Amino acid sequence: MTPLDYSRTFSNLSKNEVYLKLENLQKTGSFKVRGSYNKLASLAREELEKGVVAASAGNHAQGVAYSSQMLGIPCTIVMPKGAPLSKVLATREYGAKVILEGEVFDEALAYALAYCDQIGGTFIHAFDDEEVIVGQGTVGVEIMEQLPDVDAIICPVGGGGLIAGVAMAAKQMNPHVAVYGVQTLACPSMKTSLLAKKPVMVEATPTMADGIAVKKPGNKTFEVIKDYVDDIVCVDEMEIARTMLLVLERNKLLVEGSGASSLAALIYAKLPVAGKKVTAVLSGGNVDVNFIARIIERGLVESGRYAHFSIPLKDKPGELEKVLHSITGLHANVQDISLEHIGKHIYPGFSQLEISVETKDQEHIERLHNDLKSKGYHVQIDGTLFENM
Repeated sequence: MTPLDYSRTFSNLSKNEVYLKLENLQKTGSFKVRGSYNKLASLAREELEKGVVAASAGNHAQGVAYSSQMLGIPCTIVMPKGAPLSKVLATREYGAKVILEGEVFDEALAYALAYCDQIGGTFIHAFDDEEVIVGQGTVGVEIMEQLPDVDAIICPVGGGGLIAGVAMAAKQMNPHVAVYGVQTLACPSMKTSLLAKKPVMVEATPTMADGIAVKKPGNKTFEVIKDYVDDIVCVDEMEIARTMLLVLERNKLLVEGSGASSLAALIYAKLPVAGKKVTAVLSGGNVDVNFIARIIERGLVESGRYAHFSIPLKDKPGELEKVLHSITGLHANVQDISLEHIGKHIYPGFSQLEISVETKDQEHIERLHNDLKSKGYHVQIDGTLFENM
């Protein structure tokens, strides 16, 4: 059982009584181990002896590998060649045989299915499986036991295994509890499917919430969600980034983009809840170490706490000092500075100043910008410095 943690910060921000279901504290870093273990535990001994196979580049891989290790059965995970090294190593450390095959996930999946047939093993689907759905539903059971009078539960939605299980379990225990799903605008497959009244494939764009970037939901999960889930809303990359940073700063929790999406929908008022007792499921915390700094930077930019200025200066003594005096006079903290004298877009007699500053909010950035403009400087603000991460 994972903790259900009351958050004063997010309660104040959303004007609700907010509790966080900390699935990011699972052994494998996400809820996926629940469904994987339940599926494996349902198999007959002869099926287990032949081994299990899964295709995943992330949390599902580690969930299946760890569950297989606990049950002492052979496990093979097929991952795309470009899968993050940290996830490959973690999956191997849980005892799985890892095969790197294919440039994209669909190629890895096709290889996994063929390999599974070859060895006569059992394929473990990431979400579209009844036993997997029931396993994920234990999140809902725990929430209802930990907080029996909860009014609403909010879950991230990718393929739909988590929210399908949670919705069925929670509503069987209390039919009046509302269950809401959250997707990223970069890949709103379940929301689009519900509007179309059937599972459909959507075009996806890059997102930091890669754990829920599933282009087509499962058939089984779609049917459950259609009947049990109250609504699905979407959040954008800015809202996810700011929420990840807030959770890290205020609650000292590292939560991946997909996990933060449920809380983002709450604090950015995407849902019809106010003054309610609400649980947001933080579904996972597996963030690549090399990506953490970029997440923090993105969150700082989006919240107006970091800005990058480009300013042409006359190439003579004292010009840089004047700019720095203006910036520090408005209590902004200089983080990085570069002064170039030669370049394609630098005119003779001028230099190009690139300066990054720590600020308080968007209003503070505007004050800096307006102050520099009033002193005759041509200023460009790069607010999309980390847009293409």
